[in-house]
Amino acid sequence: MFDTLSDKLQRVFKNLRGEGKLSEANMEAALREIRVALLEADVHFRVVKQFIEAVKEKAMGQEVLTALSPTQQVIKIVRDEMVKMLGQHQARLRTATEPPSVFLIVGLQGSGKTTSTAKLARYLAKEKHAPIMVSVDVYRPAARKQLSILAKDLKLPIYEGTPEEAKPLDLARSARKEAVQTGRDILLVDTAGRLHIDDELMTELSSLKELLNPTEILFVADAMTGQDAVKSADEFHKRLGITGAILTKMDGDARGGAALSIRSVTGQPLKFVGMGEKPDALEAFHPDRVAQRILGMGDMLSLIEKVEQSIDQKSAEEMQRKLIEDEFTLADFRDQMKQLRKLGSLESILGMMPQVGPLKDLKNAKVEESEITKIVAIVDSMTARERANHMIINGARRRRIAKGSGTSVQDVNNLLKQYAQTRKMMKSITGAGGFLGKRLGKFKLPGMPGFGQ
Repeated sequence: MFDTLSDKLQRVFKNLRGEGKLSEANMEAALREIRVALLEADVHFRVVKQFIEAVKEKAMGQEVLTALSPTQQVIKIVRDEMVKMLGQHQARLRTATEPPSVFLIVGLQGSGKTTSTAKLARYLAKEKHAPIMVSVDVYRPAARKQLSILAKDLKLPIYEGTPEEAKPLDLARSARKEAVQTGRDILLVDTAGRLHIDDELMTELSSLKELLNPTEILFVADAMTGQDAVKSADEFHKRLGITGAILTKMDGDARGGAALSIRSVTGQPLKFVGMGEKPDALEAFHPDRVAQRILGMGDMLSLIEKVEQSIDQKSAEEMQRKLIEDEFTLADFRDQMKQLRKLGSLESILGMMPQVGPLKDLKNAKVEESEITKIVAIVDSMTARERANHMIINGARRRRIAKGSGTSVQDVNNLLKQYAQTRKMMKSITGAGGFLGKRLGKFKLPGMPGFGQ
């Protein structure tokens, strides 16, 4: 997410630092490069124009050009304007004064409405709400079946409807009644989509809006479609009045133009982003944190939240102790791999780390899920003595371990190398005086693999 834009902006700032002294000439050159970087990231041209004008107005003043650290001030100005462009503050979901609150999930066919509905229901359940779902897509039976399967997998309630309820309004009306009777405080309504916006679709959605009086109308769009997603969001807003957007497949969108444009174009906030296919791969959108990630500052708050939700605190503290006291064994390394699986895509985790100091090359690491499975298999094929002391693993032992785990000797060698790199890296960044130790205070992150070669 935003990888290409982040790289280009960091290169601009590096060039500015090399100038020694800022002038109007080199600031103009830098602004031109930032403009090109944003356009190449597929940010809407009007949004780019407004952004560059705002940065230029603030960055070209004498108090910045003659400051002791002018480049840092320029970076701060770019960050602040980026936060404004993205929406300033996190846009939280609104709820009705009298439950159930109704969330209408709308969008074009194939945008990910159904999976987003289920993910949002799971998110709300984790936030101590009591959601119930219903699909009113009577035109595509597979859509209702899909939501039903997802609801069962998540162990969350869904209103299935009766054979007589063949119209969207009938299903919606009965689902709301079911929510009231069962004490559910939020009703999520997964609506039908089309391949394009038409009057029939909008008439149906307007009727549902009139019937349900929803507190949220959330437009779901595929981030991979770039400015088409922004254009569709704008049209839906003009005809329906959306209250926010959910961008799916953000993990596969290296440019991020839709995320950077959607609020400025529609006037409505981006509330969530889908970061994968797993049920928990839905993240609240924080403008300030995203701006920091784009500028290479990392997103440690989101990473800490993810770790706190997924990893046992006592285990993390024990792992911290072992790292500091040089007791981190291969068995611990294997256990950390299992823990990291709970956090989702390793690339997304590494992307949250600040791209400076000992962590600056981590974002280039590519980690396949199969690699973790291989690591676990190799360590499980070792004896207890070998896991406790990797120094005794000679050539003969490596051949035996490779055979027992169904891997190669080279795989075993790579694992031992990664283990050694991890011990060295984590000791330098998790100690009290280390890189993360200074930033996280008492909370310590568990070990992460040194996959970069």
